[in-house]
Amino acid sequence: MSTLTIPPVIPTAREDAMNLHKAFKGLGCDSGTIINILAHRDSQQVELITQEYDNKYSDVLRKRLSSELHGDFKRAVCLWVREPPARDANVLKRALRATVTDFKAATDVICSRTPAQLRQLKQVYLINCGARLEHDIESATYGDHKKLLLGYVNTTRYEGPEIDKFLVEDDAKAINKGRDNSFFIRIFTERSKAHMSALISTYKSMFGKPLEHAIKKETSGNLMYGLLTILRFVENPAMKGFGTDDSTLIWIIVTRAEVDMRYIKAAYINKYGKTLNEAVHSETSGYYRTFLLALLGPNC
Repeated sequence: MSTLTIPPVIPTAREDAMNLHKAFKGLGCDSGTIINILAHRDSQQVELITQEYDNKYSDVLRKRLSSELHGDFKRAVCLWVREPPARDANVLKRALRATVTDFKAATDVICSRTPAQLRQLKQVYLINCGARLEHDIESATYGDHKKLLLGYVNTTRYEGPEIDKFLVEDDAKAINKGRDNSFFIRIFTERSKAHMSALISTYKSMFGKPLEHAIKKETSGNLMYGLLTILRFVENPAMKGFGTDDSTLIWIIVTRAEVDMRYIKAAYINKYGKTLNEAVHSETSGYYRTFLLALLGPNC
């Protein structure tokens, strides 16, 4: 569920675009106005505002924001005004083309998306980044981790609720016997989310221990992280990906604010004993803090 606070009476996209244009005038931009508008509109509304601004002023809102803002505040706002698939493409481009590949960020994005989302992501990545996503994964990653990511983005997994309980039991038995990495890659890239959810509970009931114990025992490194990412997204998507660095904080809050942030906030307070709003308030500052807290909604 979304945490966005949208006014009961929303100005037109043209009015918002005009007010943003006014905010850019003068020696410095009016960051408060930018937050009051953009942090209180959903992705569809932001896209309409962007179109109005670009058409009315023969300018590109995203580029203007990039030139006017700075630091983490700039990164968060510029990511927010992109459409959801473009947000993911932007994060992946930064992760895969960096001087030092950000394996964690790339894995978090790819392994927490549905097959339908990944199909759309690949199309947007090709258009926005000028290369196939598979090409950049091939160039930036290696070994079994590469095989996992390529398998995950290229496999057409069933997205319905039906499962084959006998296949689930066979997978659980095979995993318990101890298998090589190729087996884990095949299971985790080919099976549906419903199958994986059933596998988690079946493995626990059959062998009295969590499935993640087998992953940690049989695999390591980036492959293990990727497998656990898939597993945890199936178990509790709300908590997947949270870390303490600003890049992760921006990505999680911006991409989940209008999806399931209420569940994330509830899971966060259960796990850490304090609210996510309190954590963001203590770890950030300035307009960056104000923008993220606006996306998070009331402290609860």
